[in-house]
Amino acid sequence: MLVSAVLTRVIAPAAFLALSVSPLAAFERLQAPAAKPEMVENCPGLVASRAPRITPAALRLALNSDQVRFTYVGHSTFLIESPQLVRIATDYNDYVRSPVLPDIVTMNHAHTSHFTDNPDPRIKHVLRGWGPSPDQPARHDITVKDVRVRNVPTNIRDWRGGTERHGNSIFIYETANMCIAHLGHLHHTLNQQQLNEIGRVDVVFVPVDGNMTLDLEGMMEVLQALKAPLMIPMHFFSTYTLHRFLERARQSWTVEMSEIPSLVVSKTSLPATPKVMVLPGY
Repeated sequence: MLVSAVLTRVIAPAAFLALSVSPLAAFERLQAPAAKPEMVENCPGLVASRAPRITPAALRLALNSDQVRFTYVGHSTFLIESPQLVRIATDYNDYVRSPVLPDIVTMNHAHTSHFTDNPDPRIKHVLRGWGPSPDQPARHDITVKDVRVRNVPTNIRDWRGGTERHGNSIFIYETANMCIAHLGHLHHTLNQQQLNEIGRVDVVFVPVDGNMTLDLEGMMEVLQALKAPLMIPMHFFSTYTLHRFLERARQSWTVEMSEIPSLVVSKTSLPATPKVMVLPGY
């Protein structure tokens, strides 16, 4: 079943500056329980489950009250727009930038293509996915108009092949009665506590390079555990790495390719069976 979504054209994203990064050492995966976990029915504290807010007519022209727009800017950066046009840029950095100024940016710590120390000073909410020390993970939970943003910390590899505790965050964006998860620079499978914190998600942005982040089979395990109806690949450095992931994904799910990098989704337009939707970009 095709996603019944409205596709919109956007400003072409800036080209991503390729970074020369050496392959990282193998990383000890955190194993999820043998039995497949059951997600909680809804994201905790879903903003959209509260009494509906009044939406100005000018904003309703852009998006309906139940719609969210995703635009793939490149690498791990998406522009997410809520019904009230709160704009969020994921993995905000100095190389790939949203074509419009976001209200909220989220960042991760693995490489400079996922964060910046010099965000635009006009951005109101800058959420870093790592804390001041390994013993102090980042903890965010903010609400801006019709959007709630929170995070679930995970570990990453360091440059010596060891573990940097809490160096990555899975950010959860709750809006329009949907929960959207961005896995960031995920380096390990998820344990039951992390899965419970994330809750049931409707859309997941997933890194599919299979090398710098989690290996292919590990990422498939994560996706099977999350059970999101809509999965959108990111962080693929070539068509080869993308299609390697897609070949494996087709063993479990339908795969659809979009011709343009922008997609409008609502709760009612989500696929009845899980689907991988590929937006153009790298």
